[in-house]
Order: sequence, then structure tokens, then C-alpha cells
Amino acid sequence: MTWISPDPDPCRPQGPSSALAEVHRERRSLLRRACSRHTRRQRLLQPEDLRHVLVDDAHGLLYCYVPKVACTNWKRVMLALSSPRGQDPQAIPAQEAHAPGRLLSLADFGPNEINRRLRNYLAFLFVREPFERLASAYYNKFAQPYSAAFQRHYGTRIVRRLRPHPQPDSLARGHDVRFAEFLAYLLDPRTRRDEPFNEHWERVHALCHPCRLRYDVVGKFETLAEDAAFVLGLVGIPDLRFPAPPSRAKAATMHDQAIRLFQDISPFYQRRLFDLYKMDFLLFNYSAPSYLRLH
Repeated sequence: MTWISPDPDPCRPQGPSSALAEVHRERRSLLRRACSRHTRRQRLLQPEDLRHVLVDDAHGLLYCYVPKVACTNWKRVMLALSSPRGQDPQAIPAQEAHAPGRLLSLADFGPNEINRRLRNYLAFLFVREPFERLASAYYNKFAQPYSAAFQRHYGTRIVRRLRPHPQPDSLARGHDVRFAEFLAYLLDPRTRRDEPFNEHWERVHALCHPCRLRYDVVGKFETLAEDAAFVLGLVGIPDLRFPAPPSRAKAATMHDQAIRLFQDISPFYQRRLFDLYKMDFLLFNYSAPSYLRLH
């Protein structure tokens, strides 16, 4: 299959949005340069590789969702766009936004229909500083009581494999996985040999294939409000309200949380983990966090 990526530049400077359009042009340029510099020959993509790229045919949109990067709210927006009643995205329950089958993905189409959409639709994704995303995934999936099913599936596996002399309750529930154990599980070669990474900690480049597909907008979690408004403006529906992003205080708390989690991780494991996620740092122009001890 020959993949064709959308090539038009939809972000032409227009009035007060021209400065932001320039920011997005620069992000696309940096992404293209990083792809050419750091990627080698890659395998041919198949339709099933595109299950994270959601489709809105009515508005000509492709959105690659990345867990822990506001994807619940973006799925709410995509559902609102497809609703004839013009729903308020904020009113859509999270479980409805994530319900299987509510939104079409590119994987639901054949090669010709995939390529037609890639040529003609506005494609966007949102990314996040990789280690803050990883810390958020750990906190959300392993440190919260409402994630019991997730803990039983992954937590028990981590405890069984990596904890010496685990308690029966931990083996049965997987509810007390430590951050260091979670990282050791990610770095264990058996993990990816057994099955692909879960989407909550899979690398963005493996979910969205940004060096194979052309993304018109690379939004960032750190500038979520303005980037979301920019996308909706390009679609021609600037009055649609994107659900309120995290406050500055909450964003600072999440950053501090990542610092606390990583401070007890040895420099050896910090380096190995950075190498595991290095491509996301490079492609999306994130610097290595200052709290890491990589040298």
C-alpha cells in the first residue's frame, strides 16, 4: 500500500492569528527535519496501524488521539461535531467519549478511502512532554482506586514479575505498584516481546506515525487552550467551546509530581528510560527534563 499524506498548508497567516499560525508552521518544519534526521527505513503501514486516527467526515478532520494528552476532551469535541443537535462537549460523559464504536477511525476504511482522507482532510494531534505524560499515566492507572480493573490486568503482572516475595493481596489486586516497578516493567524486554505497549504509555510516534503521515497541526498539552482554539478556527467553528484545560496551578502540580516520582529513580534507569522515549523528545522538540541525572 502506498501512503499519501496531506500536503496543503492550511495555516496561512490571517489577521491576529498569524503569530500562532507561524508557531504551528515552525512545529511542522521541526517535525519534518527531525523525521529526516532520526528515522530510517520504516515498514509499510497497514490499516490496523491507524486505529488511533479518528475521522470526522462532515468537517474533513483527522485526529490522532494520545492518551494522557487531553484525548477525552478531544473525543468529546469530535462527538459534538458529529452530533446534529450541536452538543456541548463538556456535557458528554467521559465513558461515552471512550465507548468503542462511537467514533470512526482510519482503520475502519480500506486503502483507497484511507488515502483519500489523508490527501484531503485536516490532520492534527496533540503531544505532551513525554515524562510528564508517563507520570500522569502511572498516577492515573496505578495510584487511583477507581482503576481497579487496570490494576488487576497490569499491576498483578508487574508485581508477579518484578517484586521479590510479594504479598498475596498484591498478587491478587496489583493495587500497590511502585513507580520504580512500573518503569522496570517498561524497560523489561519481555514486556514488548509479549505484547505491544498499552496506549497509555506507548510512545506517540508509535501511536500516530508522524514521520509517515503529514499532520497539519501539532498541538501541545502545554499550550492546550490556544492550540485547541486554533484547530477549531481552522475547521471553521471557532464558537465551539473546547472543555476547560487544566489550570496553571494544576499543570504546575503535575510537573512537581513528575519531579517527585523521578527523584528516587537511579541515573542508570533514567538514562535507559530516556532512550526508550527519546524519539518523542526529538520529534516534538522537548528538552530532557532538568530534574533528570543523565550524565
